[in-house]
Amino acid sequence: MPEPAAPAPLPAATAPRIPPTRLALHHFDINYSLQLKERWPSVRAGLLCEQKYGALLNNFSLPDHVTQELELLNATDFIAEATKKVRSVAAAEEAGRGQSSAGRMVMQAETMTQAEMSPPLCASMSSNIKCYTFPRGDITRFRPARPNTLGILDYYLMDAASLLPVLALNVQPDDFVLDLCAAPGGKTLALLQTGACGHLAANDISISRTKRLHQILHSYVPKEIREIVNVTSCDGRDWERLEGGTFHKVLVDVPCTTDRHSVMEDDNNIFHKRRTKERQMLPMLQLQLLMAGILATRPGAEVVYSTCSLSPLQNEHVIERAIEIAETQFNIAVRVEDLSHFRTLFQDTFSFFPDCRLGELVLPHLTANFGPMYFCKLCRM
Repeated sequence: MPEPAAPAPLPAATAPRIPPTRLALHHFDINYSLQLKERWPSVRAGLLCEQKYGALLNNFSLPDHVTQELELLNATDFIAEATKKVRSVAAAEEAGRGQSSAGRMVMQAETMTQAEMSPPLCASMSSNIKCYTFPRGDITRFRPARPNTLGILDYYLMDAASLLPVLALNVQPDDFVLDLCAAPGGKTLALLQTGACGHLAANDISISRTKRLHQILHSYVPKEIREIVNVTSCDGRDWERLEGGTFHKVLVDVPCTTDRHSVMEDDNNIFHKRRTKERQMLPMLQLQLLMAGILATRPGAEVVYSTCSLSPLQNEHVIERAIEIAETQFNIAVRVEDLSHFRTLFQDTFSFFPDCRLGELVLPHLTANFGPMYFCKLCRM
């Protein structure tokens, strides 16, 4: 009797595919728990919950009823609130001048930190940028933007923390401004809201993302204002060869691990295994872009570097390396400007990480779920 045929071999087991969102969260759990320590569980919860938005008012469309509508919903302009804070400090100082010398010394000691922050803040607050947010703990959503009779939309919904790099840049009248990695366009639009740009170069390497930038400009900006904007699709690392030594202000909002997106969305996720090399090379790309931004400036100009990552490797380390390279390879002295007054001014709206060595970092938090947003200001000497 013939022996029974051996059973067909089972197909080789394939390892289960781990979603990139889980890979990202695992990576963050290992690294950010060391960096943020006891703050990490709270930040982690914020990253995994719905992001909070602000409404950037469009000064080119703004009917008064939009402001009134937002205020009736209990939203406030967080930048205007900060301005009031500066004025109250100034008033307190003025009142202090009428006190006895001993009392005045106490007053000065108590208000010195805020008094020191006032001049740079007052300058940036004159930027005409208005952004409404709901109070801490209020998760109300804004309605979608609506067009006016000319088809110009009334506000732009964005992470309100994304405006902090623009405020830090402190654009002055007739400045030549470069937004080196401009798409999809929120910060470019905010720069135009200042009404101060003499010329704005908005660049992004991605042609598809540049199309989105064009759409934003057409939806929010009248034709005569768009004429001061030059939109290009170049590799930002080559900008120094194109227009080096030209600009008064440069914003370098670099590609990064986009931490919130990485733990929430599998599509276009940089933690996908096929993008491992790209992710590992991010700090080098960021450094090259920041160097291009520095070299695009004229002496005395200012650069703001920003990411939407919590990672020190993409934040402070890039800043430190750029300062070193600027000095050793290009004989350019660059200093970091203190932005700690932002922490004091905007503490009612955002949760800041108090232990940044360079720059400022907004942490996601369930009651104020903006960010992450890192920003650091450099001055070319």
